[in-house]
Amino acid sequence: MPSFDIVSEINLEEVRNATENSTRELSTRFDFRGVEASFEWKSPAVSVKAEGDFQVKQMVDILRNQLVKRQIDPRAMQISDPEFSGKNCTQRVTFQEGIEKDVAKKVVKLIKDSKIKVQAAIQGEQVRVTGKKRDDLQAVMQLVREAELDQPFQFNNFRD
Repeated sequence: MPSFDIVSEINLEEVRNATENSTRELSTRFDFRGVEASFEWKSPAVSVKAEGDFQVKQMVDILRNQLVKRQIDPRAMQISDPEFSGKNCTQRVTFQEGIEKDVAKKVVKLIKDSKIKVQAAIQGEQVRVTGKKRDDLQAVMQLVREAELDQPFQFNNFRD
């Protein structure tokens, strides 16, 4: 029986590279001259520090742009609330990996409601989809891609 797995993974090396590229871009930006601002990579999160809240928001946008250039979906970013200490503002950006139970249940319900002749089962942090026809599996892939679930999905272990 043909099958595949729906997973949510990101390449942490690419996130580290995007963080380093963001630091380089920050050093060339005119609006950050003379400002204490930095990106700090602490696997699997990035700490964004600057003097003001507005500057932190700009830096998160810089990081998001670098992630897009490295083919990492920015929907995997989870941005914490800004923390103020003295004159500095810090924000943590974490990256979501794995499919949580409630999101996995939504994916399975979406597949079952579509009336495509496949079976979907939750296996830990992934969803296994099996069916008799390859075309049905590809229809499920398209359905999951088009669904607005605020999380990026990848498809692994496609077997015939």
